[in-house]
Amino acid sequence: MPRRRIDVDGNHVPPLIGRTAYRLVQEGLTNARKHAPGQRVQIAIAGRPGSELTVEVVNRPLVGHASGTVPSDGSGTGLIGLAERVQLTGGRLSHEALNDGGFALRATLPWT
Repeated sequence: MPRRRIDVDGNHVPPLIGRTAYRLVQEGLTNARKHAPGQRVQIAIAGRPGSELTVEVVNRPLVGHASGTVPSDGSGTGLIGLAERVQLTGGRLSHEALNDGGFALRATLPWT
């Protein structure tokens, strides 16, 4: 399996934080595809060494389209596992349903 390296504004993100950010984006995209097919997804990654890395995955309904959901298989372990992974880095994870029918997944990870 190839190694994934994340750089932000030319700064290399430490491997543990980079893997955690990668998994957050992966989980956010998986959930959007599974629960909100056809919705637009925005991904934002920002930060700097010595501070924090923020990762945000937000899906929003397409204009003029009702947001639909695909029935869940009930496993629901993706966000739980992700929360544990983020906590192991000393970071914080939040997620919320948005008023417009979208969903936001956000993490703040220490970039030391």
